[in-house]
Amino acid sequence: MALKFDTSFDPSYGQGVDMAPGVRRVTAQNPSPFTFHGTNSYIVGRDTLAVIDPGPDDEAHLETLLGVIAGRPVSHIFVSHTHRDHSPLAARLKERTGATVLAEGPHRPARPLDTGEVNALDASADTAFAPDITLPDNTVVDGDGWAIRAVLTPGHTANHAAFALEGTGILFSADHVMAWATSIVAPPDGAMADYMASLDRLIERGDRLLLPGHGGPVTAPRDFMRGLKTHRKMRERAILERVRAGDRTIAAMVKAIYRDTDPRLHGAAGLSVLAHLEDLVARGLVATGAAPAIDGIFTPAP
Repeated sequence: MALKFDTSFDPSYGQGVDMAPGVRRVTAQNPSPFTFHGTNSYIVGRDTLAVIDPGPDDEAHLETLLGVIAGRPVSHIFVSHTHRDHSPLAARLKERTGATVLAEGPHRPARPLDTGEVNALDASADTAFAPDITLPDNTVVDGDGWAIRAVLTPGHTANHAAFALEGTGILFSADHVMAWATSIVAPPDGAMADYMASLDRLIERGDRLLLPGHGGPVTAPRDFMRGLKTHRKMRERAILERVRAGDRTIAAMVKAIYRDTDPRLHGAAGLSVLAHLEDLVARGLVATGAAPAIDGIFTPAP
């Protein structure tokens, strides 16, 4: 299946949008090249509720969430990962509702930093976040008329998790799979090998509907994710071709491969290329004189 992105999305700021029986979406008004129209929070249940990804620390979004909650008790707050557009509001929402906060764990890199390496993603990390309960893979949390399973999907971040609404075929895919664009996989926070393994896992699950952290739903998940996998493999081949053609730096590869991409995204593109190169080095397909970092020199493997 050819990969086709869907950018026809109405964020409906300031209100809840019904996505499925017992599931409402509330989109924060934090649009950017990385968040699309904003971060999606989801409210699950009818009487006692769960909130998935409360979003950025934004007063207007908090008040909108509380308005949609409409005085009903909230028992659980699930956090998919610790980027500042997803997790910071958890603390304030907990204060207002008394809910328990659950996540895979605190923020951490997917690998240690190389000597002299600066983490370009530090500003986007919510390092203050700490869940009340950590979620091992496949943990099922029972609520009032709903059950949510933690499906750990490292790749976008080391602590990324998706959440399956048991018995419905619905998976809240956060930033791992989105209909509007590919997920950013950027070292050291993310890792391409982890991302691809997590993608395979979701393909095998066979969910019928994905509700992402940004943009609209993915309505044919298996075909779409197979397209994502093909897209990533094509990007990998393009990087290999640039190395074999004589490009030795990530900047040179980005200039060639992403020539039609918004220049504001070239920094993120460079980190994505780095993620592919780290994987290629680990697999012995590309060589580097030092640990693969953003300013490294890359050559074809002997």
